[in-house]
Amino acid sequence: MDTSDPDLLPEGLEDRLPREAATATRVMRAVQDVMHGHGYDRVLPPMIEFERSLAARMAGIQSRRMFRFVDPSSLRMMALRSDFTPQIGRIAETRLAAAPRPLRLCYAGQVLTIKGDGLDPARERFQCGAELIGADNVAAASEIVALAIEALAAAGGRNISVDFTLPDLVDTLAEKAMPLAPGQIEAVRRELDTKDAGGLIDAGGEAYVPLLYATGDFDAAIEKLAAIDAGGVLAGRIAALRQIAARLGGTARLTLDPAERHGFEYQTWFGFTLYAEGVRGVLGRGGTYRIASANGGEGEAATGFSLYPDALVGLLAASERREDMVFLPLGHDRDAAARLRAIGWRTAAALSEADSATALGCTHVLGKDGPEAL
Repeated sequence: MDTSDPDLLPEGLEDRLPREAATATRVMRAVQDVMHGHGYDRVLPPMIEFERSLAARMAGIQSRRMFRFVDPSSLRMMALRSDFTPQIGRIAETRLAAAPRPLRLCYAGQVLTIKGDGLDPARERFQCGAELIGADNVAAASEIVALAIEALAAAGGRNISVDFTLPDLVDTLAEKAMPLAPGQIEAVRRELDTKDAGGLIDAGGEAYVPLLYATGDFDAAIEKLAAIDAGGVLAGRIAALRQIAARLGGTARLTLDPAERHGFEYQTWFGFTLYAEGVRGVLGRGGTYRIASANGGEGEAATGFSLYPDALVGLLAASERREDMVFLPLGHDRDAAARLRAIGWRTAAALSEADSATALGCTHVLGKDGPEAL
C-alpha cells in the first residue's frame, strides 16, 4: 500500500460525501421510524467497552475481529464494537433487567472490524436492528421478520426476499433420526454449508444428502423437508416455518435453505437472511438466540435482526434526484427564508456578490413572491 499521501485513508475505510451521507441519514431514519412505530425503544451503547466484558458476550461472534487498545486511564484492555447485539444483551441483562418482558429494543450506528468480509473490503459499516428479548416463539419470530421486511422496504429496498434456515438442524437430526458420532457433527455441518454432496458422504453424512435439495422456493422446499422428516423430529420446526410464512402475507418472496449455517453461529432454532433487488449480497440477518451472559451462563431467550444497509445506500444515492434548494440573494427577506425552512425547504445564502445560485447548486431563487425555479 502506498503511504506517501498523508491524506490516504486506511484500507476498508472511506469518506461519505454529501449525496451518500444524506442518503445514509434518510435510510437510517426510515428504518428507525418503522421500529419506533412498532414499540421498539432505541438505546445508544458506547462505541468502546472493556474488552473482557464485550468479548464474554460474543458467543458465536468472532471477537478476534475487534480493534483492541489499552485505556490510558484504567490501564485495562478496551475494544471497539464489531457488532451491536452483545451490547444490547448487556443492557437487557443489567440496566433493564427489571423492565417488563417481552422487551423491545432497537439501535443504529456504526461498527468497526479489523478486516472486511470475504470480497467486501469495508471495515466500517452501518448496522441497525431490533431485538425482542424474553421471547423466541412463532409469534416473536413472525413479528421480527415482518418488522425487518417493513423497515427494509421503508429504507428503499425493492422486491425483498427472505431466506429461512434452521440453524440447529444437524444437532436435532443427529440425536436420533439421523445419528452421528460427536466427531462427525461439525464435519457434516461444514459439508452442508459448502453444498458438497461428495464431501458429505465422505464425512459419514450420507443420510443428510437429501437436505441439499430441500432448498429454493419456500412452498416447494418445505414439502421436500417434510418428506425427508420421516421420523417427525422436525414436525414442530416445519409447522413453525409454515406459520411464520403464512403470517407474512406475501410481503416478500420466501425461500428456504434449512441447512445454511454461515452467519447463524449463535442462532438457535430459526434464522433468516434478507435480500433486495439490485443489491449484491446480504442486507441483513436475524433469528432466535439466547443472550450470552458475562458469567458464562445461559441468558434470556431473544429474537432479533440486524440490517447492514451500506450497499442499499450506495444504490439509492446513485439514483436519487438532487434535493431542491433555494438561493438567498444578498439583502433577502430573512423572515420569508425562515418560513421556507420551517416547511421543509433548504436554503443557501449568498455571502458576497460573487456567489450565485448556479455555483451553489441551487434549484430556486427567493423572489418577491417566494421560490422561483431556475
